[in-house]
Amino acid sequence: MPVAAGLIIHAEMTNIALTPGVASVPESNAPRVERVETLLLDLPTIRPHRLSVATVRSQTMVIVRILCSDGMIGIGEATTIGGLSYGSESPEGMKLTIDQYISPVLTSSHFTSVGSLMAKVNRCVKGNHFAKCAVETALFDLFAKRVGVPLSDLFGGRLRERLPIVWTLASGDTACDIAEAEEMLGLKRHNLFKLKIGFRSLAEDLQYVQQICKALDGRARIRVDVNMAWSESEAMRALPTLADAGCELIEQPVSSAGALARLVRRYPVPLMADELLQGPESAFELARNAAAEVFSVKIAQSGGLIPALKVAAIAEAGGIALYGGTMLEGPIGTIAAAQLFSTFRAMQWGTELFGPLLLREEILVEPLSYADFHLTLPRGTGLGVTPDDDRLRFFQRDGARKSFSILTA
Repeated sequence: MPVAAGLIIHAEMTNIALTPGVASVPESNAPRVERVETLLLDLPTIRPHRLSVATVRSQTMVIVRILCSDGMIGIGEATTIGGLSYGSESPEGMKLTIDQYISPVLTSSHFTSVGSLMAKVNRCVKGNHFAKCAVETALFDLFAKRVGVPLSDLFGGRLRERLPIVWTLASGDTACDIAEAEEMLGLKRHNLFKLKIGFRSLAEDLQYVQQICKALDGRARIRVDVNMAWSESEAMRALPTLADAGCELIEQPVSSAGALARLVRRYPVPLMADELLQGPESAFELARNAAAEVFSVKIAQSGGLIPALKVAAIAEAGGIALYGGTMLEGPIGTIAAAQLFSTFRAMQWGTELFGPLLLREEILVEPLSYADFHLTLPRGTGLGVTPDDDRLRFFQRDGARKSFSILTA
């Protein structure tokens, strides 16, 4: 099904009744939101993850739990990269926003639809895309559980059960990254690799990419992510060399939409927008100005599943290819994105949903299934995953709500 068609179906599904086949449910018959709870989790990573804007050595996740009067529970996640070094929201700020501003809006509200509740949130809270995404995910998890379907069914249904997964090489050391790539190929876990560059000199960046492309020649596909670190003139010098080395895709080399558009028109290697994509409005402007050939769709950066679906629809309408991006989410945010991405008609550049594999610790009862270069989606209702209470408590940051408990609905 085309993404645009899925968007229409989704718009209807977000406002359908809580019982299948009924156009609407009287508010008096709908369950109420009783509580919105948040928890900060701090988990170590398997190695430093170095970007041009930060080096990640541990990941902080905001876990959201929404409880309804009928006993149903939904979960969501908000995670960003490197605190405030990447974007305008921090984990601590997300928790505060949800606890102090979003929770009062939702508490005691009748749960007639996801769309109606998020409309209330959007009237009272501006911006805060990551916090809203976590809340919206929990609401969709609740809704899908209540009607007894996987979350993907609310977006038109899956077109694929597995998603190809890109692994990002970002240790900062060439030899280590080559060894890591060889290990992933040997395990048949990844054969698509993205290289993080932009924190070295331009000459060092280019040498690094050339060495890795040469070491993996013919056995893997290579992309690079500059995270906006280059000026337009630096990008003009670098792009031909990257293309000659065998790099197939270059992500966000510059911070300006105008500069990106000029680079797109000048070089044959595809350029992908990421940080410039901050929801449907920015997606429309990038598409209108032909400023990118690929969109990295991120549910958190877009502001939630609904806005991310709109970003994908704009890309399809504009002839722009799709890539499933990540904010290095843990398993809850990752599987939420996977559920949505599985419904897109085309994912020409695969997905980067490797966040849980970067974590040293597991927080689910049953880990996500990564094998044969893919992530396989679960078939259960809602998100299809069950958090492990004991693990959540163990990694809970001091001072978080001690009564927090993830229960299965």
